[in-house]
Amino acid sequence: MRAGASIEPKLWPYKVPAVAALLRDGLDLSQATVLVGENGSGKSTIIEAVAEAYGLNPEGGSTGARFATAHTESPLSGALQLVRGAGASKGGYFFRAETMHGLFTYLASNGASFHHLSHGESFRAMLEDKTHDGRGRVRPGLYVLDEPESALSFTSSLHALAVLTDLLADPGVQVLMATHSPVLSALPGARILQLSSDGLDQRAWEDLDLVVNERYFLADPQRFLRHLS
Repeated sequence: MRAGASIEPKLWPYKVPAVAALLRDGLDLSQATVLVGENGSGKSTIIEAVAEAYGLNPEGGSTGARFATAHTESPLSGALQLVRGAGASKGGYFFRAETMHGLFTYLASNGASFHHLSHGESFRAMLEDKTHDGRGRVRPGLYVLDEPESALSFTSSLHALAVLTDLLADPGVQVLMATHSPVLSALPGARILQLSSDGLDQRAWEDLDLVVNERYFLADPQRFLRHLS
């Protein structure tokens, strides 16, 4: 993945350090790539742009999904050039947490109902449904997930992690995910990139800020809470 068009570096989102680094240096996606970082670090902006540049519906869904509520996407997708490997599948799906309700409504109009389930249950059901065919076989393609943990309990996060791990056993599957979850960021074999004011930095899972800070918090919550008052 590399810059495919001229941009104005002083404008958002191009001035976000991680976005600037992506456009300057490009990015080779592994079979599984996980983006982590604080709010505003550019995770969702990059995830959304990759999904749109690939041809997935920017509000969630497949390449064939045709629904939209409000156009809030950045122009970054137009500045990206995705390079597919020879013979790579053109299939895939964008699981976008913040527009999930609208996607469920769109899917219901096409005969697939998820609204009767809880938020977490519906996400789990959709993840299974959209990554497998009617015979339970994995559908090859690019699966893009933007902060899926917003719908998931700890147990459901483990289930999603298991589904993604099983998907990656198929060489025709590629996963790109942005997350704040220590559980989901532990996806086996994933290349983990931490986004910050320094740009994009590859890290081991145990060295991620979100893992280190959560460990400190769980070891002594009161020590953290004293600093909040």
